[in-house]
Amino acid sequence: MSTTKPSCHGDPGGAVAPAGAPIIALVGSPNSGKSTLFNALTGAKAQTGNWPGTTVEVSRGAWKIGDATADLIDFPGTYSLDPLSPDEALTRAMLIDCPDDERPDAVVVVVDASAVARGLNVALQLAEQPYRLIIALTKTDVALNQGQTVDPVALAEATSIPVVVVDGRKREGVEKLREVVVHSLAAEPVQLREDAGLEARFAELDAAAKASVSEVEHATPLSHRLDAVALHPVVGPLLFLAVMWVVFQITTTVAAPLQDGLEALVSGPLSDWARAGLEAIGLGHPLITGLLVDGLIGGVGMVLTFAPLMALMFLCLAVLEDSGYMARAAVVTDRLMRAIGLPGKAFIPIVVGFGCNVPAISATRVLGSPRHRIMTALLIPFTSCSARLVVFVMLSATFFPEHAGSVVFIMYVISIALLVLVGLALRKTLWRAVPEEALVIDLPTYQLPTVRLALSVMWTRLKGFLQTAGGIIVSTVVVVWLLMAIPVGAAVQDSSWGEPPAPEDSAYGAVAHAIAPAFAPAGFDSWSLAGPLVTGFVAKEALISTWAQTYAVEDVTDASAEEQSHSPLSDHVRADFEQASGGHPLAAVWAYMLFLLAYTPCVATIAAQRREIGWRWTLFGFGVQLATAWVLAVAAFQMLKVFI
Repeated sequence: MSTTKPSCHGDPGGAVAPAGAPIIALVGSPNSGKSTLFNALTGAKAQTGNWPGTTVEVSRGAWKIGDATADLIDFPGTYSLDPLSPDEALTRAMLIDCPDDERPDAVVVVVDASAVARGLNVALQLAEQPYRLIIALTKTDVALNQGQTVDPVALAEATSIPVVVVDGRKREGVEKLREVVVHSLAAEPVQLREDAGLEARFAELDAAAKASVSEVEHATPLSHRLDAVALHPVVGPLLFLAVMWVVFQITTTVAAPLQDGLEALVSGPLSDWARAGLEAIGLGHPLITGLLVDGLIGGVGMVLTFAPLMALMFLCLAVLEDSGYMARAAVVTDRLMRAIGLPGKAFIPIVVGFGCNVPAISATRVLGSPRHRIMTALLIPFTSCSARLVVFVMLSATFFPEHAGSVVFIMYVISIALLVLVGLALRKTLWRAVPEEALVIDLPTYQLPTVRLALSVMWTRLKGFLQTAGGIIVSTVVVVWLLMAIPVGAAVQDSSWGEPPAPEDSAYGAVAHAIAPAFAPAGFDSWSLAGPLVTGFVAKEALISTWAQTYAVEDVTDASAEEQSHSPLSDHVRADFEQASGGHPLAAVWAYMLFLLAYTPCVATIAAQRREIGWRWTLFGFGVQLATAWVLAVAAFQMLKVFI
């Protein structure tokens, strides 16, 4: 069977099956269990990426069928092949508009047993083309709970398409589906029906549904009873806030010891072993060990410390998606988010952003519209993440020791207001001509999430992040280390190229001195205050460590608020702000915190944005964040210095 499909089946993420392997398409309506079945068939060993020339994400994986391995392509969920969205346009282009010799070798149409007529629409449209078709009938248990049974034999007779009952969550029926696909590939493609128009197709699918679906006596479905609570105008939003609070707690507290453990492992034993190994082979020069250990290994360690946070976030989202609650959350937040031109679904990644911007941006995949994904990814960096919290706590304890908690709370309130204002600005400028979209969403039946599926989805998404964003993060960390290791000016003659120079005598110091004047209107034009903003681009927590290195004092990142307020580091920072601001340190520190809040959170956020929305929009967002941060800082200092 010829399976090289260069035109219609460009590779979004690399080959997943041997050359010459049969290509099998997996199509179906949203929430039909299609992606669950895909994970069951491929073992989640899939590659995911944007299809060439589109912003639509597809997945592909290797599926063992008989003695061969097939290339299984999971298309976006679609109700029809008459496209009304990028998802449906891609599916039609690859299944209908392609030349015959570039089409998939077989198509498995996933039909939800609780909504047979809706799922058959795509199947009957494909039956008008010469294809090897198989119907995978899913969610028969859900249909039974709703008082329906579906006869697969009757459905096969009514459509002339073989029908296999499968349950991807429990992996039931997978072997039977494999046998039917192998048998189908041995036969020639067949056009099962003529295109007789929309009315004839709808009449045929209604007839097929009536012939195969039987009603049984049942009580009120559980989904209806749960929706009475989840979609209640008062209780619904409160329930959503409670669910999001739990997710927030998991991502910010449960992940913390895991992150600390990985960081301790990398900065402690792993780095020590690496230094000892380099010494043993005669490469113990400080610059070599610094580059390889502090730069390269440190960069890899930074990527690894994000892994627990990302894994827990992806796990929580997978559970919410699999349970059916995610769609309800979108409904109850729709009115709030529509004010800034976003659907209710966008509220979920935005809330996640207050824990960490990186998994929040990855979570924008739950949004169906490319415009909504882009806009949400542009707004998330304005949420006050936990990394910024570390710096806010230190600065508030230093300058406002009696009101530190209130100051941090105010920064969170400002973050929310800033997000709304920027969202309104984007809506009134870039997307002014885009009409407001009503929320049309399919509410799937509630179901208990399965551990295997949740872990499978989590691993697939986590692996994708590590592969794509990891390289950018490591490269940036290495570059920053090099800047701090390279002496400039008179330090070049004084340096023996042994120990790294003092920060002010390094290339890092030169950069800090160069950018410092830009912050004079904001009250913090000292190089030692401007410089940490550079390392803060790698990770906001790095600001405190950079100050400690600059002032040659102990790092107080992990100290209590009271200890921080009386530490030598705090004394140096207070003196620096006092001198740089011309006697208005409180106004300057408010300006500094506002700049920290609004400018790019970290390089990991940039990497996540690049992965989700591409370089063009990522760079645009970077410019907006930097400009907003500078304007806010200058405005705050100029106004506040009059009063404080």
